[in-house]
Amino acid sequence: MSDEEIIAVLNSMEVNKDMTTESMYKANATLWPDNVISFTDNHALYLRTHPNVNPEHYLANLKLMIKKR
Repeated sequence: MSDEEIIAVLNSMEVNKDMTTESMYKANATLWPDNVISFTDNHALYLRTHPNVNPEHYLANLKLMIKKR
């Protein structure tokens, strides 16, 4: 999967009301001045920094974990 495809999938999850996609705290105020990273940026960053992770499997598991029941 390309970076653009990954971001598109993450964005679709973020706008889906049936999924819990809250922003998270990040301590690096230089990169994130308000110390908040969006759901999409957080997971895209994880996939970029862990190239051995299969993005299709990661995204499929993420969808299962964040779905509201």
